[in-house]
Amino acid sequence: MVADAKNLHGNNADTAAMQQTFAAQKTAYRQSPYPDAEQRIALISRIRPMLLNHQNALVEALNKDFTARAADETRMAEIMVTLEGLKYTIKQLRKWMMPQKRSVSALSWPGKAWVEYQPLGVVGIMVPWNYPIQLAVVPLITALAAGNRVMIKMSEATPQTSALLQTLIAETFPEDQVAVINGEVDVAQAFASLPFDHLLFTGSTSVGKHIMQAAAANLTPVTLELGGKSPCIIGQDYPMQEAAERIALGKCLNAGQTCVAPDYVLCPESRVQEFVNAWKTQITRSYPSIRNNPDFTAIVNPRQYKRLQGYLTDAREKGAKIIEINPAGEDLTGTQKMPHTLVLDVTDTMQIAQDEIFGPLMMVLPYTHLDDAIEYVNERPRPLALYYFDWNQHHCERVLKNTHSGGVCLNDTVSHVGVDDLPFGGVGDSGMGAYHGPEGFRTFSQAKGIYRKGKFNASRYILPPYGRLVHRLIRKHFLT
Repeated sequence: MVADAKNLHGNNADTAAMQQTFAAQKTAYRQSPYPDAEQRIALISRIRPMLLNHQNALVEALNKDFTARAADETRMAEIMVTLEGLKYTIKQLRKWMMPQKRSVSALSWPGKAWVEYQPLGVVGIMVPWNYPIQLAVVPLITALAAGNRVMIKMSEATPQTSALLQTLIAETFPEDQVAVINGEVDVAQAFASLPFDHLLFTGSTSVGKHIMQAAAANLTPVTLELGGKSPCIIGQDYPMQEAAERIALGKCLNAGQTCVAPDYVLCPESRVQEFVNAWKTQITRSYPSIRNNPDFTAIVNPRQYKRLQGYLTDAREKGAKIIEINPAGEDLTGTQKMPHTLVLDVTDTMQIAQDEIFGPLMMVLPYTHLDDAIEYVNERPRPLALYYFDWNQHHCERVLKNTHSGGVCLNDTVSHVGVDDLPFGGVGDSGMGAYHGPEGFRTFSQAKGIYRKGKFNASRYILPPYGRLVHRLIRKHFLT
């Protein structure tokens, strides 16, 4: 995920207050280290009215931050997804909290073993600008469900939304339970340097390295949700208009400013023009106009807009074919809106081929055989998501078994993120760890292994001085 990678070092007057909040949460956790299921459910249930009662204000705040953010996208991808995750968590929590029985060997008999999931303490959550509500509140729900206290650092790139969420959280929770921190990059650096019991960061790979380095000073475990160049592979016989429609679900949402948005399409070489035509048709159907279209989201700020324009300039100068889809031929000067654009004839020397795009631009690359497409993906850093379109189950299995990615959608894009029971996370350059589903609960918990010995102490027979019983035991296990 692309983030504003300014210098992460510096001092800020707000850091003292932030450290006081952290200390207060640590103290509060020690006073109540293991809230029961009813307490946790009561706590996270406060989030539902917080979001529903202020949904219009949240929609408007994001619209101001982006200069134009589709209201329905905010409601669906931010609020609705979060509420579904809340409902799922409440339903599953008691099951997640149950101790898990484990078996014991003859050497540990007579005794019992089990695992209990214990709250970690104080969890830090660092939020990006692209989905600031969802990516703050969904991990907040999971961390609270695991019994923790939570501090949230919002992005400075969405000041209206960050300020509003800070106010709403303060009205909903005591500060020693949940606190929102706002501030510039120096505050983010100070936040990452706090000795959290776990730190979740969502953002770019480059900034993620700084976050991990800051956390390492305290041996703070981290979950990194990064991004990368998520590929779409279209099978040889897949209906092309169908592929365009399903790819559009993931690429058009939030104007492509999504960590799991399709970054490039690997298309059968004999069908590239067919895909271009299908994509033009799909985009024109979805967005017959751009400038005053309330469904068309803008680029979040001038810095990101300039970055995306730079990719097009660089690609054009190096020989790429640029296909801009602006159905009404509008002049978009003075806006931060960019038309959906295909880039063909891409070479590895182009910047767009090297960086995560994170916008409404998409490369189209031809391939001859499926193995060629698989090899292309595997030669590059492992992506956060991979999408494959094919009704042939054998081909699907081939792609699944021979590629690495954080998650996969077959015959769709981005939908796997909304399946609450699936883990969500990256691998390699796209991140580490997961925080959705039961895996998320375990991320924010300590899986404490417990062994209880019975009244009969069988181990007295293997204490020194070692004799015939010990020798017989060793021969049985190692010499037979």
